[in-house]
Amino acid sequence: MNKAKGTGIWGIVSFGIISILIFIAIVLPISFRPTPSLMKVGDVAMQDIHAPRSFSYVSEYLTSNAEDDAEKSVLPIYLPPDPTINREQVEKLQSALEFITSIRNDEFAGIEQKVEDLMAVESIAIESELANDILGLGEERWNAVQNEARYVLEMVLRNTIREDQVSGVQRDIKAKVDFSFSDTESSLISEIVSQLVTANSIFSIERTNDQITAAREATEPVSQSFAAGEIIVNSGEVIDPISWEALQELGYTEPQNRTLDYVSAALVVTTVMALIAFYLRRIRQSKGYAIEGLPAIIGLFLLFLITARLIIPNHTILPYIFPIAAFGLLVASVFDYETGLIGALALSVLSAYNQANSVDLALYYFIPTAAAIFVLGRGRRINIFFLAGLVQALAGSMLVIAYRILNSFIDISGASALIGAAFANGVISVSLALVLQYLLSQLLGKTTAMQLMDLSRPDHPLLQELLTNAPGTYQHSLQLANLAEQAAKEVNGDALLTRVGSLYHDVGKAKNPAFFIENQPVGKIDTHDSIDPVLTAATIIRHVTDGVKLAKKYRIPTQIQDFILEHHGTMLTMYQYSQAVNDAGGEEKVEKSLFRYPGPIPHRKETAILMFADGCEARMRSENPESVDDIDRIVRQTINTYLEADQLNNADLTLRDIQTIIRSFSRTFKNAYHHRIKYPGQENGD
Repeated sequence: MNKAKGTGIWGIVSFGIISILIFIAIVLPISFRPTPSLMKVGDVAMQDIHAPRSFSYVSEYLTSNAEDDAEKSVLPIYLPPDPTINREQVEKLQSALEFITSIRNDEFAGIEQKVEDLMAVESIAIESELANDILGLGEERWNAVQNEARYVLEMVLRNTIREDQVSGVQRDIKAKVDFSFSDTESSLISEIVSQLVTANSIFSIERTNDQITAAREATEPVSQSFAAGEIIVNSGEVIDPISWEALQELGYTEPQNRTLDYVSAALVVTTVMALIAFYLRRIRQSKGYAIEGLPAIIGLFLLFLITARLIIPNHTILPYIFPIAAFGLLVASVFDYETGLIGALALSVLSAYNQANSVDLALYYFIPTAAAIFVLGRGRRINIFFLAGLVQALAGSMLVIAYRILNSFIDISGASALIGAAFANGVISVSLALVLQYLLSQLLGKTTAMQLMDLSRPDHPLLQELLTNAPGTYQHSLQLANLAEQAAKEVNGDALLTRVGSLYHDVGKAKNPAFFIENQPVGKIDTHDSIDPVLTAATIIRHVTDGVKLAKKYRIPTQIQDFILEHHGTMLTMYQYSQAVNDAGGEEKVEKSLFRYPGPIPHRKETAILMFADGCEARMRSENPESVDDIDRIVRQTINTYLEADQLNNADLTLRDIQTIIRSFSRTFKNAYHHRIKYPGQENGD
């Protein structure tokens, strides 16, 4: 009682933690983004938006534009010409001219040396051609050139020269040279003076900024007005900054109170979790056990939900591509379709919550997923997966078209994009389900339906080895597969898993086939009475460990290996044990552990059913019942033997299940052991 109470408390705590995680997933800022009803600049209005009342407001956007225009009208402000700059440039010219004169008058330097010296002048860049022109002038003309250069520079610098005017002034210098100078002399003067022309009026950033500030402050605020009923933005128009300000004034751009968001999310999570809780309770009441692999299902659910909440919000096409169906298909194919449907419904509602057209989106997720799950079933063939994906895509496309028709318009390009997204969703969902199915089966050690179908093929190498080496055991396994499969169906067990496990449960006998009666020729049955019972028991028991070794060699899944290990549980090899007791003269003189199978005992209903079937079939062959009552008696006694030996302590079988199995076995054995009609002539061997 205390253990059950502790388990119940832990279940409630776990359920609460999962609910909190789901709540967090749908209210995190990164996933709980503003819905399209909270409009922003650049959005397309889905309907005409009218002013509910007359209102006026100061438009910050229009006022800012007016201030920008006023700022653009302000001209740059420059300071008056600086005489210091003018003086510095004139002095530079005088120094350069004196240096050039000294080079001209150097009696010890040749022409080439003088040209080289002139080119080395620092304040003025003199090329070789200009240097030759300078040296070619007579003393009188050179003095005239110097005087004209000083005059022109002083005249130019008397005017205001700004930074952007320097190049223009330099171009005009030649025109200011007196006409009495030759063209060569004018070019010489212009070249020298232009290099010393510089801006003497500096741009004043401070005064200009003050003027801009004054101009912006002098701008009058711009008001915007709307009359009641006036259209602020038309349906299909892009919301611009001006209309957005009007919507902001009306409160259409403000997010809801976060408290209300949390309350809304809590209500949705509570409703969904209540649905799941009722479903889990119904499963436990109807089947007597919890859903297999529930932690893995919950983990996948949270992974899909968080990913959806990160990707889906504020997108147009991505919500229709996101593979919600992959989760439903995965759970349906690995576990059962009912859990897949409930999980897909919960995931669809939570993923679409607080999104644009959330109800339509939730239906778009769930209905195609449900259709695909019904088509998929257990997913026993690879082609059935792709058929399920096609059905999902078609169902999603029809819903998209239906929604468009409902809105009284069909945007061909938009509808085509969404139909394409629906088909992409189908392909991605199926592909993802197949990949995750393989990974999940490896993680949980669970065999998928496709793997089971492949293992059940008669041409499987291990079954071929069993058929070749131990044909009697192979036939025995086939009979048990039919017997156990029928019973598994009636107690809601995994019938396919039970059948495949039955086919492989005795593969260890292929190592030493002649030791087992079913492989011995008729009339030459060797019961091994002449061999030490301990040795005989060890050889018989070894078929379990030999079977596991063969299963590992052929890479048989662990779920099937469980059938090999558990089909005898920890029972005794009774024939050899009884023989040893008789030989020793009492039970106290015999070590029971030498005659006990290694186990473990069955931990699930499917392996327990195989244990029942194996024991019942063995007694049927040995006792050869003559009547229906004998069959019923043998079945009940055999199963009671296992119950009394505590072999079902870990199997999830109820007393009702056991009675159902007994009836199923009896019915199957009655059909197999019925008396055949003797036809005329059989007495004579005809």
